[in-house]
Amino acid sequence: MSRKIWLRGIYPLLLVAVGLTANADEGMRLQKVKDQVYAVVGPFGNRTPGNLGNNSTSGFVVTEEGVVLIDSGGTYQGAAAIEALIKQVTDKPVKVVINSGGQDHRWLGNGYFKERGARIIASTAAVEDQKSRTRDQLFILGNLVGTEGLEGTEPVYADETFEERTSFTLGGFAFELRYVGPAHTPGDSLIWLPEQRVAFSGDVIYIGRMLGVMPHSNSRHWIEAFDAIAALEPDTIIPGHGPATNLAEATKDTRGYLTFLRSAVEKFMDDGGDITRIGTLDQSRFSHLVDYETLKGRNAQQVYQEMEWE
Repeated sequence: MSRKIWLRGIYPLLLVAVGLTANADEGMRLQKVKDQVYAVVGPFGNRTPGNLGNNSTSGFVVTEEGVVLIDSGGTYQGAAAIEALIKQVTDKPVKVVINSGGQDHRWLGNGYFKERGARIIASTAAVEDQKSRTRDQLFILGNLVGTEGLEGTEPVYADETFEERTSFTLGGFAFELRYVGPAHTPGDSLIWLPEQRVAFSGDVIYIGRMLGVMPHSNSRHWIEAFDAIAALEPDTIIPGHGPATNLAEATKDTRGYLTFLRSAVEKFMDDGGDITRIGTLDQSRFSHLVDYETLKGRNAQQVYQEMEWE
């Protein structure tokens, strides 16, 4: 990841005393966002033996009664690596784990924290998505992180689920969980800290990296999911990928790309363009995003296929 992209992403947070601590072994960075609120920022590349499946951003809140963790990592050992970063901040145990969606790095570390007594919460749609893709996710992870990297990883689903909204208070912090999907995955949810005005967006928002429109994604509703987060007017967003940022940056990197892509694909289709030529679509205005070359063609093809049936 370039220095330019990284600094652009963290610049809006300089006024709230961001601190970054590198963990060279796992490629994760600890980013202090506000008092007692942290992001764990994974690398932008793919899942590898080195990052143990943790190629996304998770986060946690340190309360008087224990830690609330948003997203448990991509593997059992990846969860242990996240806990090691938490222990740089506090000795308090992880009391609650919230899965923001169904992607592997949002939930396949659940087993590690469940063994240590944490309760696990996710939307009903996220758990359904997790169950429907468990076998595929474990197979792909095995190829990417290797047998040793996958050791100990077992599918453990949420103890508590919610349909649209739920909330709880722990150690003086209020947490609001809202189902906003489908977006990147069918069960994407927002975790909102109303007093701190911090939003954990999960895979609804990408910063500095091109988002991926997958067969299980819904690009049209993804924009609505983004708008549900924007309507809260958060001071800070901890995204699903990339460093914590503000709404303006999130709008440029995520909503701006989604609206551009859908508009460009619609015009391409109206002009009689065939899906075999969709790779020629000019997306160069977003070439600054990491993984642009890898994802631009696949994203355009997937949106084309979606819009055929809308």
